[in-house]
Amino acid sequence: MNKFQRKISIPVYLVFIMLLFGVFGISYSIWGKQTIAKGSEAASSASTVQEVKKVVWWHAMSGDNGKAVDKLVTNFNTTHKDIQVEAVYQGSYYDSLTKLKASIGSKMGPTMAQVYDVGTQFMIDSKAITPIQQFITRDKYDVSQLDEAILGTYIVRNTQYSMPFNASNPILYYNKALFQAAGLNPEKPPVYYDELAQAAKQITRNGVWGAYFGIQSWYMEQLLANQGAELVNNGNGRDGAATAWQMNGSEGVKTLAWWKGLIDDKAALYPSGKSDESKKLFAEGKVAMIFDTTASLRDILDTVDGRFEVGTGFFPKADQKDSGGVGVGGASNWIMNNKSEAEQQAAWVFIQYLSEPEQQAFFHVSTGYFPITKKAYEQPIVQDNMKQFPQFKTAIDQHDAAKLNHATQGAVVGVYPDARKLTENAINQALSGQMSPKEALDSAAREIGIKIEEYNQIVK
Repeated sequence: MNKFQRKISIPVYLVFIMLLFGVFGISYSIWGKQTIAKGSEAASSASTVQEVKKVVWWHAMSGDNGKAVDKLVTNFNTTHKDIQVEAVYQGSYYDSLTKLKASIGSKMGPTMAQVYDVGTQFMIDSKAITPIQQFITRDKYDVSQLDEAILGTYIVRNTQYSMPFNASNPILYYNKALFQAAGLNPEKPPVYYDELAQAAKQITRNGVWGAYFGIQSWYMEQLLANQGAELVNNGNGRDGAATAWQMNGSEGVKTLAWWKGLIDDKAALYPSGKSDESKKLFAEGKVAMIFDTTASLRDILDTVDGRFEVGTGFFPKADQKDSGGVGVGGASNWIMNNKSEAEQQAAWVFIQYLSEPEQQAFFHVSTGYFPITKKAYEQPIVQDNMKQFPQFKTAIDQHDAAKLNHATQGAVVGVYPDARKLTENAINQALSGQMSPKEALDSAAREIGIKIEEYNQIVK
């Protein structure tokens, strides 16, 4: 296909972007000098906020996480009679963002929306949002109370575009009983690739597998960050618009080759999907080690239900010389700029409420996401929970150990959701033997590069 043909064959999502920029002409709202009252109670008494009857919040939290969200909203509505938040579940992160894209330019969308981290660049480029930085600057809101690394994930070129809400990172879950039965120290999870491979080989026998890692691009991305590698160029897209996907570099090839080696050596089970199957087999005692988000911790502990002791460890590094760290996953809240100023101010009041130590402490112990607010760790329910379930501390320690740099901040690129799908196809092609790890990652990088180029042309 020649260059001219490629430009004609514009994907659906690019048509949407063209409509977004060309037809709707959306731009950032220009705020006046009216001051938003500080704090939840003070803000709720402001005359402009009193006029707002409802703030619609689209989110992607289901199951126990969704119940925790509903509880937060109920408590807020009880104490803020002049602002009533309606939380609306919109499906998975991907589905929720798709619905949000479709709503832009109409009056059918929400006041604020929870968007996962991979949607950051698109949300900025959409110009359908009011950057949180405007509220922070105008109110002199104290951001020092928030975790610097979590906050920094949503800072792009010195602007805080959204407010983090639920933060996570991936960790290693392991079955301490299976470790002990295999002659391994159940209190020392593997730290490096070779250690994990050796443990998996030692455990695999009699229908029990050493490991099972679901096919998720996020795992590969984090294993690269752990080596200090950036996923896209131009400072992971933070110094300038990304133009190239870099997972096919030496760090990515090394990682995927190691993963395939586990399967070839029959030390790890070939993955049939993302993570649900791995959690099921782990809970049944058929798999000793899995990767998953810390946000799954509560669910995993409940599912295992004391049949064995669940161990948690840091995400593995390639070798001892690696000085990188894992980045922050999860999502943040964005305020849409096609709503009235009063409604946006009311959403900001609610966002401040969600960031309070008490609310973050409750959400942390209810879900496994770690708090975005430092003082949440001082709350008695967090301290009591940590004593009862020390596994919660692993993700926090891993987060604190990571250096804040472009690699751990994560990538910002407009076609991120599509890039993840292509990366997962590449992982599957390599693990199944259809291509070598390098061939698979090179092929994905080329396809993603085309999508990035088309996206950047439209945005310009």
